[in-house]
Amino acid sequence: MAQDGYYISQGNEEKGPFTIEELMQMGIDLDTLVLSPGADDWQRAADMPEFFNYFEANGIYFPTEDNLGGFGWRLMAYIADTFIMSYPITFLRPAGFATVYNRAMEGNATVDDLVFMLKFNFTSFLVVALYHTICEFSPLQGSIGKKMFRLLVVDAEGRKLSFGRALLRNLGKFVSGLVIMIGYLAVLWDDRKQAWHDKWANTYVLIKNR
Repeated sequence: MAQDGYYISQGNEEKGPFTIEELMQMGIDLDTLVLSPGADDWQRAADMPEFFNYFEANGIYFPTEDNLGGFGWRLMAYIADTFIMSYPITFLRPAGFATVYNRAMEGNATVDDLVFMLKFNFTSFLVVALYHTICEFSPLQGSIGKKMFRLLVVDAEGRKLSFGRALLRNLGKFVSGLVIMIGYLAVLWDDRKQAWHDKWANTYVLIKNR
């Protein structure tokens, strides 16, 4: 039956045959079950290479060994985002920040000074996390820095992140950066180039080739 075209399964009904162009015009999704010409088994459309360009055109980018974003590209995006966010963070600095900071640098900080700095650093972290969350949830699929270096963040299925998953990923950066940034450096040796916060949120950073 499958020799003369593609068939799809919808519920308990099999439909076809269709050409690959007809299936694309029908708007198949990742989970559509497809029987390709000459095949014996049904496959999810997401697992069939002939549909990769179609899904990419619809904003779905599958993580592969060839498009995983490496540490160098991610570091450059991080530096760019740090520069971008330095301006709004500056406006968040409360009165007396410079005085407290100078005492801390001189080793004369009081307990109140330390609490003051912790509150400011925590607020800054939340602002930066919210910035990245909103950007990753948006059509940008990544921060402005990532956009500059053709990087984007997707889930394991190649889809744009939900707000909840993006928030989980970016709150997880707190733990990734706790011990000499080891959670970020994990990208260097991880087979899927995932930082700790990527693993927890089941996300991937990809680089677009075009």
